Amino acid sequence: MFVLVAGGGKVGSNLARTLLRGHEVAIIEVRRDRWEALEEEFEHRAILGDATELFVLERAGIARPPDLVVAVTGDDEDNMVICQMARDHYGAAKVIARVNDPRNQVHFDLLGISATVSATQSIMAMIEHEVPEHELIHLLELRKENLEIVEVQISKDSPSAGKRVSSLKLPVGSRLIAVMRNGQHEIPDPETKLEPGDQVLAILEPGKEDELRRVLLKK
Repeated sequence: MFVLVAGGGKVGSNLARTLLRGHEVAIIEVRRDRWEALEEEFEHRAILGDATELFVLERAGIARPPDLVVAVTGDDEDNMVICQMARDHYGAAKVIARVNDPRNQVHFDLLGISATVSATQSIMAMIEHEVPEHELIHLLELRKENLEIVEVQISKDSPSAGKRVSSLKLPVGSRLIAVMRNGQHEIPDPETKLEPGDQVLAILEPGKEDELRRVLLKK
């Protein structure tokens, strides 16, 4: 899969770093100091420029078009413009936007950009769901598909610790999509064994969070 990431800050660079394990990635960053660090790390996959400019997007490969465009700059208006151009002018199969100010969510909805992630929402979700051993964080809502992506951390007391994915009675329609362990990311298969300290990403239908908590986290 070819993924174009607009915005090389902490969110964008971490996303690109993760996606490079198995996918083709290009990342655009407007600040030269950030771009230089990205260029060194990602070996010519980083493009210097403003991702709202057509010629910059085209240098990054937007005309191919990408399978996925993710706009995670610090400016909501820029993220809207990038997603709209990628989808409407270049035919990108999927667009995801970062919403920095939750008050702007309605504007993304009006433009039909249904997959959004808000840094503020993630922080609030962390606070709202903060139960030390039972933590579940909402990361991304895919409204069109009626799905969401959540993150949980496995502790030594979790019922899933030491178990293989195939033995877990996950909620119907849900699945584990990534396991992060010691700074390494992997896509779990049925034989993957969960260990204390693992950060696990799961995709599931809204309303099934408590069921997932019981399977992965609660005794």
